[in-house]
Amino acid sequence: MQKGNIGVTTENIFPVIKKFLYSDHEIFIREIVSNAVDATQKLKTLANKGDFKGETGELKVCVKVDKDNGTITVSDRGLGMTEEEIDKYINQIAFSGANDFLDKYKDDANAIIGHFGLGFYSSFMVSKKVEIVTKSYQEGAKAVKWSCDGSPSYEIEETEKADRGTDIIMYIDDDCKEFLEKNKIEELLRKYCRFLPVPVAFGKKTEWKDGKQVDTEEDNVINNVTPIWTKKPSDLKDEDYKEFYRELYPMSDEPLFWIHLNVDYPFNLTGVLYFPKIKNNIELQRNKIQLYCNQVYVTDSVEGIVPDFLTLLHGVIDSPDIPLNVSRSYLQSDSNVKKISSYITKKVSDRLQSLFKNDRKEFEQKWDDIKIFINYGMLTQDDFYDKAKNFALFKDCDGKYFTFEEYQQLIKDNQTDKDGNLIYLYAQNKEAQYSYIEAAKNKGYSVLLLDGQLDTPIVSMLERKFEKSRFTRVDADIIDRLIVKEDANKSELDAEKSANLSAIFNFQMPKLDKTEFHVEAQGMGENGMPVMITQSEYMRRMKDMAHIQPGMSFYGEMPDMYTLVLNTDHRLIKEVLADSETHTAEQLKPIEAELKGLHAREAVLHQQQEGKKPEEIDQAQKDELDKCHQDISAEEQKKNDVLAGYGKDNKKVHQLIDLALLQNGMLTGEALSNFVKRSIDLIQ
Repeated sequence: MQKGNIGVTTENIFPVIKKFLYSDHEIFIREIVSNAVDATQKLKTLANKGDFKGETGELKVCVKVDKDNGTITVSDRGLGMTEEEIDKYINQIAFSGANDFLDKYKDDANAIIGHFGLGFYSSFMVSKKVEIVTKSYQEGAKAVKWSCDGSPSYEIEETEKADRGTDIIMYIDDDCKEFLEKNKIEELLRKYCRFLPVPVAFGKKTEWKDGKQVDTEEDNVINNVTPIWTKKPSDLKDEDYKEFYRELYPMSDEPLFWIHLNVDYPFNLTGVLYFPKIKNNIELQRNKIQLYCNQVYVTDSVEGIVPDFLTLLHGVIDSPDIPLNVSRSYLQSDSNVKKISSYITKKVSDRLQSLFKNDRKEFEQKWDDIKIFINYGMLTQDDFYDKAKNFALFKDCDGKYFTFEEYQQLIKDNQTDKDGNLIYLYAQNKEAQYSYIEAAKNKGYSVLLLDGQLDTPIVSMLERKFEKSRFTRVDADIIDRLIVKEDANKSELDAEKSANLSAIFNFQMPKLDKTEFHVEAQGMGENGMPVMITQSEYMRRMKDMAHIQPGMSFYGEMPDMYTLVLNTDHRLIKEVLADSETHTAEQLKPIEAELKGLHAREAVLHQQQEGKKPEEIDQAQKDELDKCHQDISAEEQKKNDVLAGYGKDNKKVHQLIDLALLQNGMLTGEALSNFVKRSIDLIQ
């Protein structure tokens, strides 16, 4: 029996493994099984070259859990090791400069294990004792047993072993007993080892017999040794890709299409990336790309490894040029990883361009499902926008699709305003904004449907990218002011009548939480709606952005600001105005006469004080002007009381307001009930 200490500078290796690597302790199963697979593959290579003459037999890796004895055993029939090889590969660990490195990477298990080649030693993260029982494939080799109890001291002795290969026996620590549960180990094997290139057997398959589950003779192989990305695209059918997608994501909708990656220069990369039906929730779709290194699982957290928008894709990337055990910061700065990222971006844009060019009809059918992905890419990657602008589409409210350039040509003659700006009209809800859309169509305008999660930031981006262009929601103003032409309608109503009419409606507007209304009178043609509600494009867009960008959240706290526009050309508004003049003329005449005199007096007082410094105006003049302002306010209040009193009991005023609110989905509860009752009364 040989005894000794592992290496010379490794006194602190086990405390480090226990203390600093504990948060990532489940990766031990990946490391130990991967080592077993490597040993098996190396034997295959030797056999293929003729350097191993014996029978290879069935080559597989077996994982066994013995809960009674508290052990997990990983066995292979690969190369095995001699005593000299154990001494070289297990006992000698180059761990110089350990303390400096540990301080830097103490929170990152992958970095430490990868840096020092400590794959085997990850077993001590969960074990109080580890044994290696191994027998080399070399003729005449003797079986050897190595054991270590988590201190630098180890023992090596000869032992009996019938077959070549290696058994790693881990005596699980008391604080890691969850790893002795079969379900837990099977879960980890399926996570880390499901596509390893050598069969990994975990116990036997079971069947239902005599009222209970019993083992069969068949191995429970948990991995697919030839996953789809290891095969040639020419050997695969569409159904093969779909079947693999179902294997990866059992509960997901069928993918829209996919890209098979296969490159061997200037780096090695294989994989299959799928375009899922993303619909409208970006966050649920992230972290569905699985990263592998020679079929060994690395991570499904690929942010920083691939561009942000590509994290919405699903599938698998496999590259031996992405090290298995490294820190995320290393991955994000590694030149190979950056090349891979650029390559994937190019492949994605080329695939989309090809689909658009070769089968535009199919591309249009899938547009609503892939739009959010392409929009995300254009928002976050300038180089992707440069490619995507050729195949990104607009969809109008009639369901027709246009490229950016096609749509610009379509609207440039009719939707250019007097200042030469091209106005893109859009709706976000075809049903809710129906009447506004129809008003625009009646003018010969085209209206886009922008109802996606990212359409608000996309609109802002396109306004920067497109020359002299502006996007305006179709309900942001009355139709004549959405695209201002030289011949815009002017209201023929004089200022005083317009102000009185607006006041009558303004005093009857409902008090809604975080909502403010402004009322104005404007000629919109006798065939236009009598009333309509508009919302400022700027404020609405800022509030939409507040939901997406945390830094703009203060906009989200601001009230919604709407304008109720009264169509002074419409019969109903004219009737309200005429009726109000009849019923209020007698009360308003003396008030307006008094106001006229007061405004004249105010003008004289201002004229007297014009050009004087404050200290040059005597107190009597100041008091007289203040008294004039107070008198004006008092008379204005009297006037408002008269107008409010008229509107309060006027069913037509309330009906017109409620019609506008109803059209915009703002009439609910008691107000809606009152509207229905009033409608019945007016019909009778």
